[in-house]
Amino acid sequence: MNRVNRDQRVVAIIGAGMVGMSCAYALLNQGICNRILLIDVDEQRAMGEAMDLNHGLPFAPRRIQIENGSYRDLKQADIAVLCAGVNQKPGESRLSLLQRNTVIARQVTRQAVDAGFSGLFLVASNPVDIMTWVVLNESGFPPSRVFGSGTTLDSARLRYLLGEYFSVDPRNVHAYVIGEHGDSEFVPWSQALLATRPILSLCEERGEACRTALNRIREQVRDSAQVIIRAKHSTYYGVGMALCRIIRAVFDDEHSVLTLSTRAGGAYGLAEDDLLGLPCLIGREGIERPLRLKLWGEEIEQLKKSAAALNDARSSLSL
Repeated sequence: MNRVNRDQRVVAIIGAGMVGMSCAYALLNQGICNRILLIDVDEQRAMGEAMDLNHGLPFAPRRIQIENGSYRDLKQADIAVLCAGVNQKPGESRLSLLQRNTVIARQVTRQAVDAGFSGLFLVASNPVDIMTWVVLNESGFPPSRVFGSGTTLDSARLRYLLGEYFSVDPRNVHAYVIGEHGDSEFVPWSQALLATRPILSLCEERGEACRTALNRIREQVRDSAQVIIRAKHSTYYGVGMALCRIIRAVFDDEHSVLTLSTRAGGAYGLAEDDLLGLPCLIGREGIERPLRLKLWGEEIEQLKKSAAALNDARSSLSL
């Protein structure tokens, strides 16, 4: 199996829809990679998107080669970002996308592997935790090299809203959303910090209004996608930037902590192959190891409920 080449930095984006192109646009503007391959069943669209992005190169921070490609080109890629699939409709849960997107994820994975791809799979298609499980099983790759965007965007939404409430830069807020990227996700408040101060201790000083605000923020994070979908039919900028952040952590070998869709490996009393959003260290070889949190008993129970919800949906699949 290939290792990610720090100098090569080739990203293949499979699916030239709004999520895939938001990722490509963020990669271009941040100058994170040397080459972007766009692969889509609609080859004309992929060609047009590549052309459009190339016209912005004079304004980019560095020269990047952008082209439409095919599965044959995946042999050259370090990271394959799976964005192919149908979009979530207003009022539709991510889990209801399951049957429609499973077929697509299996086909894409098989074509990638058959073409000789041996890098890292980064899954963005929803429901992302189950799609990551599908890609992991279909590819035969080790779990360290197949992961999803998980609750990376949800955690960013949480940090943004907490920063707004406490009037601080969200980069100084350290808090996570974990579990399913969906309705059963939750915030382990025991782990939430503003700089080095536990957020719950700040709330003790501010009184009941702060607790109410935290509950409202938790609900806003959980429901953000549906609000955006009702307003503009789909979400893509935020997740595109989240994917870009994950890719940067890989290429720069950052050993950063991000909440990715990954196997639980028996942590927190979950099953070995339960797969959901958990904090883990990521670098050039993919997921290096999980970051085990000291969760409260009730938080562990919430995590188990989230895993159970995903397993109930996953049980209808056969690979």
